[in-house]
Amino acid sequence: MFKNILIPTDGSALSKKAIKAGVEFAKALGAKVTGYYAMEALQPYVFGDGYVVDKATMEQLDKRAKEVADKYLGEIEKLAKAAGVPYEGVITKPGASYQGIIEAAKKKKCDAIFMASHGRGELATLFLGSVTQKVLAHSKIPIVVYR
Repeated sequence: MFKNILIPTDGSALSKKAIKAGVEFAKALGAKVTGYYAMEALQPYVFGDGYVVDKATMEQLDKRAKEVADKYLGEIEKLAKAAGVPYEGVITKPGASYQGIIEAAKKKKCDAIFMASHGRGELATLFLGSVTQKVLAHSKIPIVVYR
């Protein structure tokens, strides 16, 4: 059935539950897991008096964001190794998280995406949308939504 399953994470509690279930799903199918984290692309900000964040500060912020990404992907890797499931991690800086998820799945030749459904209320979801809904709307790859 599925040979390579992309499991995106944002580090949230629900995402961690979905990771565990996704790794178990991959193990049951004999599939590989590709972990994914979308780093926010940092933009140099201009403050009130025209001060722009310097390059060194931007590099430090980027370094810290990478450390966070590595930590979250490390959680997937640890569970995959414990389950005996082959694992690969991917970090990108997409324009939007949902686009990064879809692009990573295509690039790594994943044939399914296993992701958490975030529990916003109906009204908040209507106005704010959700990454999961956007992936569902734009992906041509099958998606398993974990609740």
